[in-house]
Amino acid sequence: MVVQKENATATIKPHHDQPGHCKLRQCIEPLCVLLLCLTVMSYAQYNRYPYNPEYYGRHIAILRQSKDTAPDGSYSYSYDTENGISVAEQGRPKNIGPAQIEEVRGQYSYTAPDGTPILVTYIADENGFQASGAHLPTPPPIPPAIQRALSYNAAHPEEEEPYRRY
Repeated sequence: MVVQKENATATIKPHHDQPGHCKLRQCIEPLCVLLLCLTVMSYAQYNRYPYNPEYYGRHIAILRQSKDTAPDGSYSYSYDTENGISVAEQGRPKNIGPAQIEEVRGQYSYTAPDGTPILVTYIADENGFQASGAHLPTPPPIPPAIQRALSYNAAHPEEEEPYRRY
């Protein structure tokens, strides 16, 4: 803080209004930002704890594995592991009009933690992914009253009126 006397009155100027102070601050701030960026980049590059892809769990052996691909785009693969996991899948290209999709069928099985054997079969095609298995939930049956109403609506379609309703 600098006190200057002008005609017997004192004015107080803050230190950042002093000549040369702003120029120094304008130089130091970008240098600090640059130094911070360089520090972060060097820490990321020379991290003391490098990525270690080592798996520390129990290693599971693959007992059987096969994979076949054909020039037409179809394929199949399967494998079995020593912990009871079994996977098999077949796929082939399928033309639907001008578009081509992949039709896939397969299944997988394993033993749930409670000891229940799980088997899932699936198909994926133009209708989406559809899985089935004894453990998968199914929708409840449609109540008879709603089924009768749906049947009545299907048998008596609503007639279109010749004028527009607003």
